[in-house]
Order: sequence, then C-alpha cells, then structure tokens
Amino acid sequence: MIKIVIDTNVILSALKSSRGASYSLMSLLPSTKFETTLSVPLYTEYQDVLTREKNMTGTSTKEDVLAYCRYLASISHRKDIFFLWRPWLKDPKDDMVLELAVASKCEYIITYNIKDFKHIESFGVQAIKPADFLKLINER
Repeated sequence: MIKIVIDTNVILSALKSSRGASYSLMSLLPSTKFETTLSVPLYTEYQDVLTREKNMTGTSTKEDVLAYCRYLASISHRKDIFFLWRPWLKDPKDDMVLELAVASKCEYIITYNIKDFKHIESFGVQAIKPADFLKLINER
C-alpha cells in the first residue's frame, strides 16, 4: 500500500470546492490503494488553518471542520517524530511535513506547493499534486 502525507493546502482546497482533484482525492478516504499518515503537529496545523475565518466557506461550521479533522485522524496512521532535520526546507511547517513523510516511510507528499519541497528525493519522498497522484493510482 502506498503511504502518503496530505499537505494542509490540499484539504483546504477540497473543503472550498467539490470540483477539483483535491476533493476527488479526499473523497477516496479511506482507501485500499493508499494510506494517509498524520502526526500531532500536522493535525494541529489542519485544525488551525482549516478553522480560520477566512478559510471557512459554505455552510460548514467550525465544529463541522473540527469533526472532519477528527475523522481524518481516525483513518490515518499516526506517527510520532523522534528526529528533526530542520532546517531543510525554507518553511518550518514544510519541514514538519517532510519529517512525517520520512519517519512514516511515505512515498509521496500530496501538495500544491511542489516548489516548496525541492530536493527531497534524497529522502525517498516525492512531492506530487493531487491530480498527478490520482493518475498514478488510476483514479482519474
């Protein structure tokens, strides 16, 4: 089974629109083709970013979004991080995602910010956009 980390921007995109690759990816969860991994720091980032007033859309409430975060946590493989390489990337929050991917032995980080994850291939991880990942697993 393919292990992945889903960057916060992908979930945010899925919550804002039901038409894109992010929504399609998130709709597959839980999947028999891939497993999502999650750490406590990434989970708290999900909660923080997704419940910001500027990111709240439609009829969803803060409680709805937090319930969705709990759902994601319940179906994800939780991984504790016992080592840090910081700084490796420009943004410490991206380092947090990379550290989770490496610790979990993930093959992919699903993100729209490919440029923020330059030179991570040496860790055995590839940054990939949701649409490209869907093609990879033959879901598009």
